[in-house]
Amino acid sequence: MARPLRVGVQLPEVEWSPSFADYAAMARAAEEVGFDSVWLGDHLLYRGDGREERGPWDAWVLLSALAAVTERVSLGPLVACTAFHPPGILARMAAALTEVSGGRFVLGLGAGWNETEFRAFGLPFDHRVSRFEEAFEIIRRLLGGEHVTLGGRFHQAEDAVLLPAPSQPTPLMVGSIGPRMLELTLPHVQSWNAWADWYGNRAEGLAALQQQVDETAERLGRDPREIERSACLVVELDRQAPGQRPHSGVEPVSLDRAADELRALAEAGADEAILVLRPIDETSIRALGAVLSTLD
Repeated sequence: MARPLRVGVQLPEVEWSPSFADYAAMARAAEEVGFDSVWLGDHLLYRGDGREERGPWDAWVLLSALAAVTERVSLGPLVACTAFHPPGILARMAAALTEVSGGRFVLGLGAGWNETEFRAFGLPFDHRVSRFEEAFEIIRRLLGGEHVTLGGRFHQAEDAVLLPAPSQPTPLMVGSIGPRMLELTLPHVQSWNAWADWYGNRAEGLAALQQQVDETAERLGRDPREIERSACLVVELDRQAPGQRPHSGVEPVSLDRAADELRALAEAGADEAILVLRPIDETSIRALGAVLSTLD
């Protein structure tokens, strides 16, 4: 029997401070033990939550490097904040990563939420959805091979085009449950992602979000069956491990229950589960490989 769904893993963000050698080892381990995808958070800075300030390496540089040291897994940001780069430049970066990865890149997009990093790096935090709307139009149309002109309130483009022309499409994924964000993106994206907190980290909580996606897509004239669904799942291997980020309001799934929860997510309509491991390191990734083997 075929595996019921694809399974990915998110690599560390600020849980600890991996070197690139560590990231490469984790990505290779994920590929070796049977994961289907590898994801990185796209953030700049965390501070002001009672812990020391911290930040991850640039997600785009790491994704490019990981594309060069892996062969099979899909790669993507979970999710890229459209406010961090001009939209035309972000589209160019995505097209290049699609090329470098041999078509394994998935462009997850969102509007951002962490005001601290916006302020620290001089990025406007106001009108986030309106800014996303204009950026998303430029990005998707450029990646679709169009010449794009847009005179927006926040973003502009004048006969912009991607050259070299993308050799293959870049799949788009949205990570949001905001009604307006869904209206803007569901007519165009290939997949939708739900963070664990949004559905309670249990398969039974996914139904209401699935219904929201279905109803929005249908109202906009899109067949909901065309939109793949992915869900992040927090799996805890060691509650006492240092350096873990808290997941407020979410009870992690234990390692011995992970296979059952993955099967339940598949039955609930998920096409992919993205595991957020606690702790997240190569040892944890390899431990989950045994779980993946039971899903075949």
